[in-house]
Amino acid sequence: MPYKDRDITKMYYTMGEVSAMFDVNQSLIRFYEKEFDVLTPKKNKKGNRYFTPEDIENLKIIFHLIRDKGYTLQGAKDHLKNDSGNTRDNQRIIDSLESLKSFLLEVRNEL
Repeated sequence: MPYKDRDITKMYYTMGEVSAMFDVNQSLIRFYEKEFDVLTPKKNKKGNRYFTPEDIENLKIIFHLIRDKGYTLQGAKDHLKNDSGNTRDNQRIIDSLESLKSFLLEVRNEL
């Protein structure tokens, strides 16, 4: 049986890593942190923010609602409060489909 690499996931992501992940300014993430109650990054004594994978998932949902679906900030807040279970499931499905798409494109390019 060949050796299989495990996906290593970090427990905490810094503000710089998160802003690079979403290709936005750090100020936008700080703004969303103030606006949305579901974002609760840990802060150390210096005030540096550390985001958990759950926070990253919530940010993906927020960016999807605001950028892709065109929700307002208040509309996105209401949607997260009322329908968070379906939204999380939909985001997981979107993530798996995007990974499948990237895999298929990689296979196509190798042919």
